[in-house]
Amino acid sequence: MSFILRQPLPLSSAINTALKSTPKQSSRLSQIVSRSFHQAPPKQQLSPFKRSTAVTSSHNVFSNTFRRSYQTHQSYNPVAQGGNLTQRLLYGAGIFGATLVGINFIFNRETREDGGMPPFERRYLNDTFLHTGLGIGIIGVASRALHMNGWSYRLMSANPWLVLGVGLVGSIGCMIGCRATPPENYIAKYGLWTAFNLTQAALLSPLFFFSPVILARAGLYTVGMMGSIAFVGATAKTDKYLYLGGPLLAGVTIVALSGLAPMVLPATAVRTMMWTENIWLYGGLAVFGGFTLYDTQKVLQHARLAERGLMKKDPVNESIRLELDFINIFTRMVQILAMQQGRRK
Repeated sequence: MSFILRQPLPLSSAINTALKSTPKQSSRLSQIVSRSFHQAPPKQQLSPFKRSTAVTSSHNVFSNTFRRSYQTHQSYNPVAQGGNLTQRLLYGAGIFGATLVGINFIFNRETREDGGMPPFERRYLNDTFLHTGLGIGIIGVASRALHMNGWSYRLMSANPWLVLGVGLVGSIGCMIGCRATPPENYIAKYGLWTAFNLTQAALLSPLFFFSPVILARAGLYTVGMMGSIAFVGATAKTDKYLYLGGPLLAGVTIVALSGLAPMVLPATAVRTMMWTENIWLYGGLAVFGGFTLYDTQKVLQHARLAERGLMKKDPVNESIRLELDFINIFTRMVQILAMQQGRRK
């Protein structure tokens, strides 16, 4: 049930909302998707009185001299500004380190008492993170290729309910098929896992309408957030955060319903839509951050069960959880950064 609710359901409507807050990008998209009717420019009427060249030049000098200009100074951002690679890496490492220290200090005061992570659990966790990184890479490359081929334009102009239905059937179907396939049948399993990643890429390709700077910052923040929370879950006391499963399921249900609200609420319910948007964005960040912590400890629990022979070792199934956490956090980061950029303009 939690896997179904974790799907990024209302992504197209959320992107439309975020694009409306950035006028330049929304006007560019509307010019591409909608049909434009060209009209001939109006003919200029010649005035019977012409200014002399000297008078015109003196008037331009006078107006340029006493013209009042208002310039806003934007805050310095090492990622957005053109710096070298070393500065960007240091900036990302600083964000990751500060987040790691802060979350570890708040949530991880009780560490493991068994002398550290056993080798089998470490290998199982590393395999899971490896498959998670590969899945995110497939989604990113496929989304970029689909966007360059014009898929995003057709997707954004389609019926949102049709996109929602087809996306849910394809994504959830591939996910259930992948999880039901035993790890011994690795050809079918990896084929369904790849199909799941491709369906996610097809739904996420409209994100490339946003600025590359926003996407880079959102990816950096998502990696820092998930990396620090996963570190806390891996080094915390055994099964310390597994009790979060029930509250997180209730939270993701509320977040999913708030994401569907713009599709059913009337356009006049402005205040209600504002609250649902805040729940979808900021409540979703909190919920899927908690899911990252829960899923990391769930991977370690499955590693202990696999070591005892009670279940099969299957890092592909474990990686699907973390991929969904990454996608949901990343899309919300993109929307928040785009809205902040729209308010500055």
